[in-house]
Formats: sequence, C-alpha cells, structure tokens
Amino acid sequence: MSIIANKMGIQLKPKTKLKESIEMTTSTQTNDIVYDTKELNLWYGQTHALKNINLEIHEKEVTAIIGPSGCGKSTYIKTLNRMVELVPGVRTTGTISYKGTNILDRTMKVENLRTKVGMVFQKPNPFPKSIYENIAYGPKIHGIRNKKLLDEIVETSLRGAYIWDELKDRLSENAFGLSGGQQQRLCIARALAIQPDVILMDEPTSALDPKSTLKIEELAQELKKDYSIIMVTHNMQQAARISDRTAFFLDGEVVEFDDTNKIFANPSDKRTEDYISGRFG
Repeated sequence: MSIIANKMGIQLKPKTKLKESIEMTTSTQTNDIVYDTKELNLWYGQTHALKNINLEIHEKEVTAIIGPSGCGKSTYIKTLNRMVELVPGVRTTGTISYKGTNILDRTMKVENLRTKVGMVFQKPNPFPKSIYENIAYGPKIHGIRNKKLLDEIVETSLRGAYIWDELKDRLSENAFGLSGGQQQRLCIARALAIQPDVILMDEPTSALDPKSTLKIEELAQELKKDYSIIMVTHNMQQAARISDRTAFFLDGEVVEFDDTNKIFANPSDKRTEDYISGRFG
C-alpha cells in the first residue's frame, strides 16, 4: 500500500502490482542514507560543473542546497534522477548510490529511477489537461485503468499536497486556470501520485508570492514525515526555516555540509559565513 493511501486509510490493492512492476533492486541498508554521492564530477563539454562532490542525503529530512547562481546546485539535483543527461555533451565520473544502487550504472533503467525520485521545477509546469488528468497521468502510464482506483489516487495525492479542499469541485477544469501557487502544489500532487521515495525541488517558490511560498514551505514540512526532500533555494531564510541539513555549493564544489542550525549559526568555513551574511552571491 502506498504511503499516501495508508494515510487516508484506502486499500489500493492494484497498487501492489504497480509497485512490483517498477521496483528497483537495492542492497540492504543499515542506516537512513537515501543518497550517497562519492567523488562525483560532471562536465558540460569542456566545462567542469561539479567537482568531487561527496554528500550523504538522509531519509525523511529536508536537505537544502544553497549557493550563488551558476555554482552547480540545480545540476547536482538533476543528477539524482539523471535528468541532467538530457543535456548534450554531459559526462560524469564517480558514483551516486540510491539506497545502495549506483544510479550512474548504465544498466540502471532511468524510468524506474524517476518513478522513485519525483521532481518539482522552478516554474510550475502542469500539463495542458484537466486537474484530474494531471494527477492520473502517471498512474495511467504505469497501467492503472480502474476508474475507482484512479479517483482514489487523485484524491489522496491532492490531499497529500494539501490542496484537495481547494480543487475537489474543479477537477474537470484545465490546470492552467489555477494560480501559480496552486499549480505548484498540483505539480507536487502529481509527483506524489506515483509513490516516490524522494522529491527533488528546484527553487520551487522562486516564482511565487509570499503567501504561496509559505504554503509550499508548510507542505514540505509535512511531506518530510513520509518523503525525503532535497530543495535548491536562493532564499537563505527559507533554508534556515525548513531544512534539517544544508549544503553550501560554490564554483561546483561543496564547501560545507552540516546541520542547518550549525551552518547558519556557526559555519566552519568563512566562505559559508560570507555567503549567508550577504557579503557575496
């Protein structure tokens, strides 16, 4: 049973079959590390964009990735579901282990990985379909056709994104008619519909107003009870408010990675202090 279905008390029996069809083979874990990146290097052609990245991302936490523009933040999280490979000329070395499996191994099926690792982009990107069809799209791709089951998935996903009450009477409307903040939460609900373990967020509130930003932040705090969230943000206050750990990237390198309270209260590296205090960036 899915996490979101379990939270709603819904028995999604065909979902077991769906999970079996997309399950990845992983080794037994003895800790709570969801991603273990070791000596990761990435080049765009001749440009060395990521340099010897070593990071351990923990389960059921919000991990913030901060740093000035062009420092490799978005590139890094796009390696975590291999979306970065859509860019021509990309080359990588090193390893990224997701629950014990090296996702950079070419035998890894990227479709399976992206089912486990959902992504929410900087600008909301709903499909030009109804609200209902936006959520049902992923489950349908994975073979779910039962209307009752799809109805349940749509409802539990929208509830999981704390937007069901706003949209329950508008499911047949085009998603483009929603506000920016609603569209972003719809995109989060769409990611939840395929039962990911991890949700990547690439500056998810940068295009939103303060009220919508607050709702996304509150949502992230709720979602981390069941999901691992990795969020790129330029907003230092946001990182300090909602994350458990923070990684500071600079010029393609990880300068410092630690508990968020320590990063913001007592950073080990002067470059970190200079950045979060606004001296550069």
